[in-house]
Amino acid sequence: MKFSVLVAILAEEMEDKAIDIAKEVGAGAVTLISARGITGDAKKTFFGLTYEGAQSVLVFVLEKKLSLKVLKCLIRELDLDDDPRGIAFTVPLEHLGGIDTREVDQFTKTVEDEL
Repeated sequence: MKFSVLVAILAEEMEDKAIDIAKEVGAGAVTLISARGITGDAKKTFFGLTYEGAQSVLVFVLEKKLSLKVLKCLIRELDLDDDPRGIAFTVPLEHLGGIDTREVDQFTKTVEDEL
C-alpha cells in the first residue's frame, strides 16, 4: 500500500472545520502544529503592535488515494482556490514506520465496503 503526507497550512480559525472535513471523508489521526506566517504584504499594526496572523499546520499520513480524496474535499469545502488564508498539498511517502495499523485496516474495510 502506498502512502502520502497531506499538509494543510491554514488560518487558525479554519482548523476545526478542516479537521471535520478530513474525518468525514475518512482521515483518522492528524498532527497539529501552531505556526506564524510572513507574507510579502505590509504588516498590520495596531497602536504600534504588529499583528501576524496565527496559522495551523495539519499533517496527515494517509493512503495515497484517500489523501487525494481528502485534499480535494479540503480545497472545495474551504474554498482554497480563492481564499488566500490556506494552502493544501500532498507529498509522496517513500518509507514509513510506526503507522497505526488500525487506520490501514479501517481504510481497507472502507474500500471493500464501497465495492
